[in-house]
Amino acid sequence: MLTDGPHGVRKQAGSSDHVGINDSVPATCFPPAVGLASTWNPALLTEVGNALGEECRALKVGVLLGPGLNIKRSPLCGRNFEYFSEDPYVAGELAAALVKGIQSQGIGTSVKHFAANNQETDRMRRDSQVDIRTLREIYLRGFQKVVTSAKPWTVMCSYNKVNGTHASENHWLLTEVLRDEWGFDGFVMSDWGAVQDRVRALKAGLDLEMPAQASHEAGVVAAFDAGEIDQKTIDTAYARVERILKLALASLEGAPDTFDVDAHHALARKAAEQSIVLLSNDGILPLAPDTKVAVVGEFARTPRYQGAGSSRVNPTKLDNALDAIAAIVGHEVPFAPGFSTNPKTPVGDGALDEAVAVARDADVVLAFLGLGESHESEGFDRTTCDLPPEQLEVLEGILAVNANVVVVLSNGSSVIVTSFKDRVRAIVEGWLLGQAGGPATADVLYGNVNPSGKITETIPYRLEDVPSYVNFPGDTTGVRYGEGLFVGYRGYDATRTEVAYPFGHGLSYTTFGYSDLAVSATGEGISVAVTVTNTGSRAGREVVQAYVSIADSAVVRVPRELKGFTDVTLEPGASSTVEITIPTEELAFWSVADEAWVVETGRYTVAVGSSSRDLPLSAAVGVTGNEPVRAVTVESTIREAMAVPGFPELMAQMTAGLPFDGADDEMAKMMLDTPLSALIGFAGIPLEQVEAMLAGLNARA
Repeated sequence: MLTDGPHGVRKQAGSSDHVGINDSVPATCFPPAVGLASTWNPALLTEVGNALGEECRALKVGVLLGPGLNIKRSPLCGRNFEYFSEDPYVAGELAAALVKGIQSQGIGTSVKHFAANNQETDRMRRDSQVDIRTLREIYLRGFQKVVTSAKPWTVMCSYNKVNGTHASENHWLLTEVLRDEWGFDGFVMSDWGAVQDRVRALKAGLDLEMPAQASHEAGVVAAFDAGEIDQKTIDTAYARVERILKLALASLEGAPDTFDVDAHHALARKAAEQSIVLLSNDGILPLAPDTKVAVVGEFARTPRYQGAGSSRVNPTKLDNALDAIAAIVGHEVPFAPGFSTNPKTPVGDGALDEAVAVARDADVVLAFLGLGESHESEGFDRTTCDLPPEQLEVLEGILAVNANVVVVLSNGSSVIVTSFKDRVRAIVEGWLLGQAGGPATADVLYGNVNPSGKITETIPYRLEDVPSYVNFPGDTTGVRYGEGLFVGYRGYDATRTEVAYPFGHGLSYTTFGYSDLAVSATGEGISVAVTVTNTGSRAGREVVQAYVSIADSAVVRVPRELKGFTDVTLEPGASSTVEITIPTEELAFWSVADEAWVVETGRYTVAVGSSSRDLPLSAAVGVTGNEPVRAVTVESTIREAMAVPGFPELMAQMTAGLPFDGADDEMAKMMLDTPLSALIGFAGIPLEQVEAMLAGLNARA
């Protein structure tokens, strides 16, 4: 059995309906990827994966469909709750950890959606038009990391086209890249209904179509009879699927029929605790148990704990924050729903007045705001990043009578907080926290848990500031990835755009200091060591992030890129030296000219700190690259050719007696990007003679 995930086991009760309409049997609902990503904790994700694998075995599920690791190109994507980050490095690291955990239990995974599936609008037809370097470095790199390091049993192709060809029929994507380059040896399956032409899909490397279509099967038979498809193609696909299904069946033999519900609920709570991000805090948090609080917002009573669509899990139990807060303070707290989370059941007249009345009498107001399923879901994209107007109206009403407001957010993708971020005392980003998110949130608010989450997607001041804004979601001609490499923080940093909260940001109830950065080149890459000190009064966990840049690159580069991270937990006053290894391959860019990953020789700067814009320490180190030796041709520019030993002398021969000979600096600069073919025309030298001279030069290089 294959069943939806990836943050819980969605096994349908009764007969399968393929699209997830039927109810599912109870299973632990862990935080979705949007929450788990904020933990920056691969070990925790492996632990969650272990539990998911155990539940799959108990429920006789052989392959869990997930995780999803598409890049969060825009905060408007309706399915962002199911994806990890705007950054391929952290997405790949965390997804690989989850896959390893699940598959350690003998249960397969299906990494999805391969590839460039970064929106829900017209997702089954739209053409993702993205240049090859960007595709390699941003949209495929996370998949490459998971496939090569975690070896998932299956990969699920996406609905969309990739540069004109449906992913299900894309031989370059499914065979040349996935299998030939990355060494994937599992089977490739389709997303549900993603196959347009089964014969072309088989030839491209798609092994399993879901769900089966009789007309497609008949088409394969007809193509075989007509000699359009051969026996080897069919046998290869069958063998791949059969091998994985045998592995799955073998792992289920003798599997227990139950799992430890309470232990998994406790793990879900632990994961939720580390998923919570403290975006801002002027000292009002943590709260004392005797603080007179009021709670406003239906999300406190009716939690939004997971995304909508095919990944919806039927939880084994479900806790809410309102009850958890009451348990901590020892009595019920004043509460007003303020708004409805379901547009089909609106709150009655007077809800705003009730919320204001409750807030007026409190020392601190906890405002639980966010997005309901009607605002974000699989199948459609958002049109705004703002909170719903009715919620903002409630917040304004509260602020008019009480300045001590703490906003607690529940949302699957970032929301604009510009209108209130400087007017409330604290903002707690709860994302979607799974079935145990309620008590985890309460524990953070009251300091029983010190928050340690860090955001893996930039929160902008305005939607218009998002690098992909003018190219999302495209139109019937396709969606052009016009921002190229400058996705998320890469784009904000390149244009020096101010943001509400930068990538990697997250506060704590303690503080951390960085010192003694040491960076050195090794045979495997760059070794980074830094001392972290807890300079505050509480024990806490810090996520240490390392960003890399290179000056004077021969290609377009973003200002800096995340290339390593780790975490450390410290008691007050304690210090620890943490180490991060940045493998050489992480320094590479995709060379379109060479169709290969290339590491440039040069000085790389490693900056270390607590977010992409809080990097107190940096150091440079020399790295020897692997640049290929390119032959000089008549299409080479003078700039390119001058870097080749022996060419300057040849250049002198070619320009002797010309106005270019002994040119001043301005003229020399103008000539640098001139192809040799143009220079030949000025020099009047026969093309054959120049080509012979270049051949001799290349032979000596």
